[in-house]
Amino acid sequence: MSMFLTLAYLFFIGSVAGWVLELIYRNMRSNHQKWINPGFCTGPYVPLYGFGLCILYLLASIECFFKIKNPIISKVVIILIMSICMTLLEYIAGVFCLKFLKVRLWDYSNEWGNIQGIICPNFSLAWSVIAFIYDVVIHPRILYALQWLSENLAFSFFIGMFFGIFLIDVANSAQIVAKLKKYADENEVIVRYENIKYHIRDVHIRASKKYRFFFPFHSERALSDLLMEMHDTLEKQRKRRK
Repeated sequence: MSMFLTLAYLFFIGSVAGWVLELIYRNMRSNHQKWINPGFCTGPYVPLYGFGLCILYLLASIECFFKIKNPIISKVVIILIMSICMTLLEYIAGVFCLKFLKVRLWDYSNEWGNIQGIICPNFSLAWSVIAFIYDVVIHPRILYALQWLSENLAFSFFIGMFFGIFLIDVANSAQIVAKLKKYADENEVIVRYENIKYHIRDVHIRASKKYRFFFPFHSERALSDLLMEMHDTLEKQRKRRK
């Protein structure tokens, strides 16, 4: 089976599984009683986890080339490399969203040792735990699943459907982010993606309107009006003056 199809399959699994993890984690950490659709996209997937699973798979696949005789040390080294790579992926994605899109998708500002609220030691440790679980438990099953896929290539049709829907979703989400960026540039603020979702949901609840879980930005009111209501709670952007 080609590497392209393998990575596409892993991206699909990682994105969906990551969405489920984020959904449960954010609901446990939030003071809100209602569930909120996590992530950048509308559908049930978080691309960051999809890329992450692809990275973990590639790193686990090269472990056999390590010239380390002690298997325990070899495992420690590969898990450490995985953790560093996942932390870097999270940081690069976070910086891109902040600097170019003026959107904060997650916030670790209250965590000890955080850097720009994007990464922190606690979540790097969490990545280490995930890397350990993946390398020891999940990777062998991934190899089995890939073997099954190679024998049932008809399933690749569903992967193709997933990517078709995913690309449409990304295009639609990009339009929303463009509106948020325009407002952020005009008002010199950083927009917190999840806070806007909570605000729109609360607006629907107060107005006794139906809230759409998979369309968290859908509202009868203009997005700019909703952002104006939240202006005082948005993160002020600090600009250095020369």
